[in-house]
Amino acid sequence: MNSLILGGVRSGKTRHAQQLASDSGLAVIYLATAQAGDGEMADRIAHHRASRPAHWQLIEEPLALASTLHALAAPGRCILVDCLTLWLTNLLLHGDGRRLPAERDALLATLPTLPGEIILVSNETGLGVVPLGELTRRYCDEAGWLHQTLAAVCERVVFTVAGLPMVLKGAAR
Repeated sequence: MNSLILGGVRSGKTRHAQQLASDSGLAVIYLATAQAGDGEMADRIAHHRASRPAHWQLIEEPLALASTLHALAAPGRCILVDCLTLWLTNLLLHGDGRRLPAERDALLATLPTLPGEIILVSNETGLGVVPLGELTRRYCDEAGWLHQTLAAVCERVVFTVAGLPMVLKGAAR
C-alpha cells in the first residue's frame, strides 16, 4: 500500500507517518531527503532522528528517490520517505534543470510498481498566500502538481492539522 501524508509545518504529519510505519508490523526503512545546509536544519534533522525508533534503518538520499525506492522496496518492508518537499527543494536548487522533471517522472512511474508499503510525507504548501518570488511560486506549483498526482495513485491520503490526521482517501488505520 502507498500512503501520502500531507500537512503544514509541525502539523504532526511525520509523527502520524511514523505511527503508521510502526503499526505496519514490517521492517522499516526511514528514507530521509534532508540536507543539513545550516545549523537550524541540522537541529531539525537531529530532532527527527531522536523521535524515531533506533532499530529502523536510515538511508539518506536527497535526489535519486525513485531509484533508491526501487532498490529498497520489498515485500514485508515499509519505507517511510520524509519528506517530498525537501526532496523537491533539493531538485529545484540543483544546477541541472532537467533533473527535477526526470526524477519526478521516475518517482511517479516507479511508485505504483513497488512491493511492500511506502509512506510518503510532504508539506502542504497551497493553503497560504501566493508567494512573491518566482522560485517560491514555482516551488508551490511543483509541490501542488506532485501532490495531486501522488494522491491519485496512492491508496491512502491523509491530511494532518494540529496533530489530528484526517483521512482524505482510503481506510483509516
